[in-house]
Amino acid sequence: MAVAEPLLGLGGVVAAGVGAQWLAARLGIPSILCLLLVGLLVGPVTGIIDPDALLGDLLSPVASLLVSVILFEGGLNLRVAEVRGVRRAVRGLISVGVLLTWLLTSVAAYYLLGLGIQVSVLLGALLVVSGPTVVLPLLEHARPRERLNSALKWEGILVDPIGAILAVLVFQGILAASSGEEPASLLAGFALTVLAGLLAGAAGGGFLFVVLLRGWVPEHLRNGVTLAVVLLTFAVSDLIRAESGLLAVTLMGLVLANQRRVAVEGIIDFKEELRELFLAILFILLSARLGLEELGAVATLGTLFFVLGLVLVVRPLAVLASTYRSGLSGRERAFLSWMAPRGIVAASVASVFGLKLSAAGVPGAEALAPLAFLVILATVAVYGLSAAPVARRLGVSRDTPEGGQDG
Repeated sequence: MAVAEPLLGLGGVVAAGVGAQWLAARLGIPSILCLLLVGLLVGPVTGIIDPDALLGDLLSPVASLLVSVILFEGGLNLRVAEVRGVRRAVRGLISVGVLLTWLLTSVAAYYLLGLGIQVSVLLGALLVVSGPTVVLPLLEHARPRERLNSALKWEGILVDPIGAILAVLVFQGILAASSGEEPASLLAGFALTVLAGLLAGAAGGGFLFVVLLRGWVPEHLRNGVTLAVVLLTFAVSDLIRAESGLLAVTLMGLVLANQRRVAVEGIIDFKEELRELFLAILFILLSARLGLEELGAVATLGTLFFVLGLVLVVRPLAVLASTYRSGLSGRERAFLSWMAPRGIVAASVASVFGLKLSAAGVPGAEALAPLAFLVILATVAVYGLSAAPVARRLGVSRDTPEGGQDG
């Protein structure tokens, strides 16, 4: 029976999330895996927590704000100096890699899941997203060498806003097709979304830089003011153009991380702590709102082959194509091929779009959210449990001698 008292329910969400992270630390497994399993346990399995009843219409905006802080923290970890040795690889992964992943995933969804072409293309766009919510914890667990760590970190953080904007473009295209809207207006809308994110991120980052540089904020309020500016920038950008806020906050973090006049170490430490807490809350809220019937409806043999295709075919082909002549060794490219967990942005966007498309009468839209969660659960389990031994086996782990990296 679901907890009826809102105060107890909210406390239960935080306790379940932090408890799952503690359990994962004790067991020595990735925290994301425990968070998903605990979320399913307290949600659809036992019905103790019902996020929709707990937060109602606030669930989606609350989840979006939490994601914005996680992406800002990810941007703070993007030092341009780190990408110099893997710039070509990162550029390929977020361009050729994204497009190839989108294409192959859409084809696989159409043929293996039996979805309509529109929903298949949207699911393909959603599942190009990886993100810092899953990549950063898995990198801490797998401990790849610095060059690989940088490549995966940059890909994971940058692909979140790219994938979200791509999914918005496809989503708007589906709605436009049903209403007879011209393709030119759709492309104009996409350009406006990118422009809004860039301008909002530059404005928010510039404002924060000036405020901190001139010492207008007391030391004990720096973290609080930073958090307030991040949330406000995200909200304003998203209000101007839907989903542009993800790009804005990532750019803000990137700008602050790569300037040399304001010390941001304290802000980074604070945001890392917030990331862990917000990550726990997000995964519990979003996984707890799934229904067992919804999950059962998509837990088919076709879904199993779909996930296997993502892991064994789509990711390796995307990496091989996007890292050609990148300077990475064969072993490094092999490890990149074995790291593509899906994260919270895919889940949250799938949940929102699934509801809107179902209301618009698009066939198969109700399967978007449960499919996204099954893919997240499966890929986090596969990569989370195997990434560290694979890195050691390939000789690309910090725990293995340098000589093992040849190839």
